[in-house]
Amino acid sequence: MTTVIREFQDGDVDAVVALWLAAGVSRPWNDPARDIAFARRDPHSTILVIEREAAIVATVMVGEDGHRGWVYYVAVDPQLRDLGLGRAIMEAAERWLSARGVWKVQLLVREENGATRHFYEHLGYRDTRTICLQKVIGEATG
Repeated sequence: MTTVIREFQDGDVDAVVALWLAAGVSRPWNDPARDIAFARRDPHSTILVIEREAAIVATVMVGEDGHRGWVYYVAVDPQLRDLGLGRAIMEAAERWLSARGVWKVQLLVREENGATRHFYEHLGYRDTRTICLQKVIGEATG
């Protein structure tokens, strides 16, 4: 079985959006296509995918601000969980950040999502005991 980790390509939009919806990582208030375009607009962020037998089966959106790295949209095809794809896509994100000199990576997990929190803790991520504050300052533009 051929498995490849690669950067997002122009023709991947529909497959990636479908995976995000199937995996439950997209929220109704976020337009996935707009988030994809935003992540691809400059070299400080990208989307990495795992392609298996010509199908996209895992993703991560990864970016950096010059000090910290962040990951979003970590998704694995629900029918292929427990095969190490989540670990593999996170390792790819960490390599992408390390290659840019970033030494810290952060992510957000919804408080009620215990299974996902356990997954990240198993990979070495720890609760920093900080509070994330947010303010919506306007509509996102694509």
